[in-house]
Amino acid sequence: MESKNMNAVEGKREFLIQQALEAREYSYAPYSGFCVGAALLGKSGTVYTGCNIENAAYGPSNCAERTAFFKAVSVGEREFVAIAIAGGPGAEEPDDFCPPCGVCRQVMMEFCDPEEFLIILVKSAVQTMDYKLADLLPMGFGPGNLGRQDQIKEGGEL
Repeated sequence: MESKNMNAVEGKREFLIQQALEAREYSYAPYSGFCVGAALLGKSGTVYTGCNIENAAYGPSNCAERTAFFKAVSVGEREFVAIAIAGGPGAEEPDDFCPPCGVCRQVMMEFCDPEEFLIILVKSAVQTMDYKLADLLPMGFGPGNLGRQDQIKEGGEL
């Protein structure tokens, strides 16, 4: 069954993919050399980009997906349609698909309907794979488990 979000993103799909590939160029990955870019589509139609940002202490490092989510949430966006993710070693075009890590999947679960949110993994502008969040985070724990889904969508005030 095709999700509503898959239909909604089709007009912006190529733009999201291109933005994810471009966001990789801003990656700060001096330790791993693994550069990741993400482009997140808000329900408002706004696209937020992010790149991974490493730190010598490793723990304070941040993934591209979370950078995009935190940028969006920090300006008031709370509902999301899709994300495109491109990543791989070095500055060259990715040679494989780069799925989001577990922490990023959990952040997605905080703000997205797992049955509707589209994750586009990007190997190149023409090589992609599509997943729903529920496919990559089965039985995910989110605001609904705490009875807080409505409060989250209304801006986080409890």
